[in-house]
Amino acid sequence: MEITGSTYKGTTKNGRMEGKGEYTFPTETKYEGEMKDGMFHGKGVLHFPNGSKYEATWENGIAKQGSFTFADGLQYQEEDWDYCNGVDRRFFSERCNGLRPAGDSQLTDLHPPHVIPDSCYDCGDGFYDPATRVVTSHMGRFLRNADDSEHEWIVCTCRKSPG
Repeated sequence: MEITGSTYKGTTKNGRMEGKGEYTFPTETKYEGEMKDGMFHGKGVLHFPNGSKYEATWENGIAKQGSFTFADGLQYQEEDWDYCNGVDRRFFSERCNGLRPAGDSQLTDLHPPHVIPDSCYDCGDGFYDPATRVVTSHMGRFLRNADDSEHEWIVCTCRKSPG
């Protein structure tokens, strides 16, 4: 684990993760749950740094059944998804807290929205710099490099800094 930058706190058997434990990835994503023979096995939750989580039943390291909940509490539904569709364009926080008064409308699910650095876009989970094609978290940590498809989507869809 030292080689990958991961850490583990929990029970072991024959030098492998076994029983209940907490495995933290170098990205600060954390798994809490059951392990068997060094793998996620049984009930467990992946906690992401942005506050979202994925609760699942795992078999030999593979999620067999699970549910994803966004940081704001919105639960993803694969079927009958009614969030931000053509009929109802409200953000989840507007559904929970009501619409803001005229002239103070929400631009994002977070109100007030994050201030976007110059020449960047707010792509939801962080800021995108089209010059470097890098997405960083709102706190400035590297998240990923954008491929051509994501670059095109962000530039066409997301809020851009006013500068």
